Amino acid sequence: MRICTWNVNSVRIHTEHIERLLSEQQPDLLCLQEIKVVNELFPPGLGEALGYHHQLIHGQKAYHGVAILSRLPLVASETRHWCGKGDARHAWVAVKAEDGKKLELHNFYVPAGGDVPDPDENKKFAHKLQFLEEMAAWFAARRKKSNRFVLVGDLNVAPLENDVWSHKQLLKVVSHTSVEVAAMARVYDSHDWVDAIRHFVPEDEQIFSWWSYRARDWELSNRGRRLDHIWVTPALKDNLASVAVIKEVRGWTKPSDHAPVIVDLKF
Repeated sequence: MRICTWNVNSVRIHTEHIERLLSEQQPDLLCLQEIKVVNELFPPGLGEALGYHHQLIHGQKAYHGVAILSRLPLVASETRHWCGKGDARHAWVAVKAEDGKKLELHNFYVPAGGDVPDPDENKKFAHKLQFLEEMAAWFAARRKKSNRFVLVGDLNVAPLENDVWSHKQLLKVVSHTSVEVAAMARVYDSHDWVDAIRHFVPEDEQIFSWWSYRARDWELSNRGRRLDHIWVTPALKDNLASVAVIKEVRGWTKPSDHAPVIVDLKF
């Protein structure tokens, strides 16, 4: 089973990019974040010609929003709101894997948090921390050894030193501050999640999934961050086969500032 996650930064602007990604990478499920469109205006028939006949859309006008496109029938599906806000940041589906057992896939878009890393001065940062705390509590309450969950999305935190281009220079920059890293760690511990990327890529090796639009030559400067994640519960650890950041997508014409991340699970 191949699962792909991508902050597409507007599904209507990047419809052709999505079709190209589906054609070239052929994931069984594609999780999109920041679709920036209400459900009714989601591009009709997106992926249909390539076999993506099943979808779950959780959108809103102009901001945020997540969607899941699937070649596999959906056994269950649900959308959730967090922090008492209706800002469309989480959707999940269940599908049957090749072994006949259910797998639950959670697609998240965690708030970016603004520019000031102080919850008292910055409501956006306070929202981000609250969102992460609620995630940790929710998954802890649902925790079972048998759970086969995959959590993907733009979590807007680069937790490790080599998840950013300069650990020292970004310690006080939102996405890499110690308070965010600690909050993400509580989510991570809530179900003893396995970081699929770092399962294959050593922690002393830099790997990024996001490069700012501000860089004139993003690839040459390579001032990236790993904001896009794929986690699995311990019950799926032995099913991990490979992961990859599809970096070349960041170089497509008028791209998203995020690159897709793919995980392969073998059953």
